[in-house]
Amino acid sequence: MSILETIRQPKQRKLLMSAGLSWMFDAMDVGMLSFIIADLSLKWQLSPQQTGLFTSINSIGMVFGAAIAGYMADKYGRKSVLLWTLLIFSLATGLSAAATGFAVLCILRFIAGFGLGGELPVASTLVSESVQSKDRGRAVVLLESFWAAGWIAAALIAYFVIPKYGWQAAFIIGGLPALYALYLRRAIEDPPRYTKQTAEKGNRAASFRQRFKSVWAKPHRRATIMLWVLWFTVVFSYYGMFLWLPSVMMLKGFSLVKSFEYVLIMTLAQLPGYFTAAYFIEKFGRKFVLVLYLVLTAVSAAWFGLATTEGALIAAGICLSFFNLGAWGGMYAYTPELYPTSVRSTGVGLAASFGRVGGILAPYMVGMLVARHYEIGYIFGIFFVTILIGAAAVLWLGTETKGKELED
Repeated sequence: MSILETIRQPKQRKLLMSAGLSWMFDAMDVGMLSFIIADLSLKWQLSPQQTGLFTSINSIGMVFGAAIAGYMADKYGRKSVLLWTLLIFSLATGLSAAATGFAVLCILRFIAGFGLGGELPVASTLVSESVQSKDRGRAVVLLESFWAAGWIAAALIAYFVIPKYGWQAAFIIGGLPALYALYLRRAIEDPPRYTKQTAEKGNRAASFRQRFKSVWAKPHRRATIMLWVLWFTVVFSYYGMFLWLPSVMMLKGFSLVKSFEYVLIMTLAQLPGYFTAAYFIEKFGRKFVLVLYLVLTAVSAAWFGLATTEGALIAAGICLSFFNLGAWGGMYAYTPELYPTSVRSTGVGLAASFGRVGGILAPYMVGMLVARHYEIGYIFGIFFVTILIGAAAVLWLGTETKGKELED
């Protein structure tokens, strides 16, 4: 049986594939960035601080994109916002190939990050609202699994394209998903749950301030605190570790091409990480998957930071990819389930937006620490502690949502 056949209705499978492909393109863009910066830092002689700034600027755009797109999706619908954010990030990525200076490239990456940050929470909300409760968690984790496919595509592009044709070619390829928006325009529609809520309660009239207050109102405050801590710690650790992964491999003595090769091997472990999380999330629940996978991510991070041999580095990197991306899938499945339809996309967007602050700080922090000659083991020790804080927040503040109907 195909993994997609576990989602029973053909219409839902089509939605999952359509949203999943847009998710894959997002991942390809972020994934290529980590490889591009390794090549660009050599050709443009970027300092570690500039490298950290470049990897952070994408996340700065994502902070604004997630918050604004989440609100707009509650106000104007999931479909239209998904299409516009896809177009924004694709066009900005394609134009990045023409950048002739560091400042211009950073501006374009900010715009691409805005579109990227907006699309991800809207897509997860759209799928979560469109699938029945017994399949909902699995469907969103499977949506997240397309992220691994995008990273694998990025690693392949990096391995075969960047060394031969340069970083500009990677950006051109990253701009092609703009054409996919034409297909999405007819392939997806807003969930009946959202359209019914909008028609009955005039949901579009609520302002951003009203929705923000609702997310932090007493019924949702505990969930919001937990989600903001979870998102911050997961995004902080992910972008700090994975955007620097090729560069860290080079710091450990491997060539550019060899580093790309090893990161490709590590990236392949993301898919089984997602698929096992998709199975466990409906069998044992959201909290079980998140806590278990986060704790094992922390252990893998410490192992990777301390590894010295080639075999240990690859093995630790594989475990890091497996458990970290499985946790991402659980987080995206869990977050929309904690808010009612009227503010669901806003709640998801705000949590993602706060999390992206971690995505700004971590890559820049790594750049500063590398410039000051801190050991890689020390840097990954910071991620070890951070991830455990996220696991503790879920364990103590989280509520289980497995099998529950979404709140209207």
